Amino acid sequence: MDSKKLENEIRNIKIRNARVELDKKWETSWTRRLCICVLTYIVVVAYCFTIQTVSNVFLSSIVPVIGFTLSTLSLGFVRKIWEGKIKK
Repeated sequence: MDSKKLENEIRNIKIRNARVELDKKWETSWTRRLCICVLTYIVVVAYCFTIQTVSNVFLSSIVPVIGFTLSTLSLGFVRKIWEGKIKK
């Protein structure tokens, strides 16, 4: 394999690794979680207004957002347990 081709492959791997690392940071970022919470709240409020069955739309709509937030916090703990069992 000639050195130019090897250098290109190494450069491409480094570019890919940087992109993957950025994707990982985004997946666990509070910015992403907050955006999802806000969008979830807006969608649930709109849905509750549409079906008109909830008496306090704004308060009731916060429940799915809290559920989502709690699930993202607990999944890190669950993942560590899962990784420990996979490595054995």
